[in-house]
Amino acid sequence: MELLSHLALGFDAALTWNNVFYCFVGVTLGTLVGVLPGLGPVATIAMLLPVTYGLSPAAALIMLAGIYYGAQYGGSTTAILVNLPGESSSVVTCIDGHAMAKKGRAGAALGIAAIGSFFAGTVATLVVAAAATPLAEFALKFGPAEYFSLMVLGLVAAVVLAQGDIVKAVAMTLLGLLLGMVGTDVNSGEERFTFGLPQLADGIDFVVISMGIFGIGEIIANLEHDQKRDVTVAKVGSVLPTRDDYRQAWKPVLRGSGLGAVLGVLPGGGAMLSSFAAYMIEKRLAKDPSRFGKGAIEGVAAPESANNAGAQTSFIPLLVMGLPSNAVMALMIGAMMIHGIVPGPQVMTERPELFWGVIASMWVGNLLLLLLNLPLVGMWVKLLSVPYRILYPAILLFCCIGAFSVNNSLFDLLLTVAFGLLGYLFIKLRCEPAPLLLGFVLGPMMEENLRRAMLLSRGDASVFFTRPLSLTLLLIAVGLIVVMTLPRLRATREVAFAED
Repeated sequence: MELLSHLALGFDAALTWNNVFYCFVGVTLGTLVGVLPGLGPVATIAMLLPVTYGLSPAAALIMLAGIYYGAQYGGSTTAILVNLPGESSSVVTCIDGHAMAKKGRAGAALGIAAIGSFFAGTVATLVVAAAATPLAEFALKFGPAEYFSLMVLGLVAAVVLAQGDIVKAVAMTLLGLLLGMVGTDVNSGEERFTFGLPQLADGIDFVVISMGIFGIGEIIANLEHDQKRDVTVAKVGSVLPTRDDYRQAWKPVLRGSGLGAVLGVLPGGGAMLSSFAAYMIEKRLAKDPSRFGKGAIEGVAAPESANNAGAQTSFIPLLVMGLPSNAVMALMIGAMMIHGIVPGPQVMTERPELFWGVIASMWVGNLLLLLLNLPLVGMWVKLLSVPYRILYPAILLFCCIGAFSVNNSLFDLLLTVAFGLLGYLFIKLRCEPAPLLLGFVLGPMMEENLRRAMLLSRGDASVFFTRPLSLTLLLIAVGLIVVMTLPRLRATREVAFAED
């Protein structure tokens, strides 16, 4: 009954005309950036952060959340029609989705992707709502020592699950922690890492660093690639799957939704990890695995359900503990801070209409996405022909206006451009920028909780090991580091033996 009353409060907040409108704006923009490869939700949310200054906290978070899970829907459209994933989590959908399109079944593939995504989104919303209260009650038992250990675990997990080289992921995390320390120390009043520049006395603005690295950096990198796209599907056809399609897809949708709901909570890339895992499971369970890769509808239904469920359950660590599980959630924390909201379990008790309103808006957003994606497939197909030489200058101009408008500062604009060049350098060096953003967001929070814990323990560092919950979290972090380093040590040892 308590869950129903919370959801009723949430729907009461989410179904106001203002919030429904911004939910619609969010999911529409999300679908758009998902359809147009090269943008993505991270860059889009980073660019739109300045816009949220004029919105209510609920409307801002609802719109930004809609962009994130809306992009999962849009990514499947390009994956199926053009064999080009709009989102990293849609990579697996290309395999069987595009094969179906070549057979003249693009409509059925798009239809089952949209229906599976809606069902998975509904399941994920219920999971988030059901898990929120007990997890928030548990999180309220956390003291400064436990929060510090939890953030250490979050950063370690993000590094372990990051794409690419582990050493580079660690370096990016440390760089993010250092950037988060720029500014004036609140305890001593001394300036740190400002290099004598008074403009850095208040630190680097979150909007500046996120918009530079994820907005401008991505644009420069995408200009290098040939953006010619051939929509090989002349006619989409009916988007309603047949009865046989439903018979083959309903079990993969259920399995994908469940798997995505669980894996989405993991730091790093829950949505992408979920889609790959769901596809592999369906291929293993199939009576005839040879059908996969040739247009098996299960190869579309399972990963699309999994990535949408994973995208929404990734909000659990953010809403309940104030811990970002990926780059998008770090941007959401930035949006909360812009509106003076301290992320953490206290949001549920202090701002229940905001907390439950965001959760309820996920179901509203999924319903809007279903209505947007099925009837308007033709419009999304036409958008695929928009040349990037028109899109990129407009996006770049929007980035510059947004960066300047935060503080009406030319220095912020120049800093954004500098971070844009740095973001391009990271891409060329194959350094994933997401751990940097997580380190930048969590760094000041880690430092604050570290200092609080040391003050309360009168300078005794053993407080992190004598408190059972803090010790458990640190042991899990150490365990993850061991798991991460064992294959590398084993490979080094084998090379050494081979040389002997």
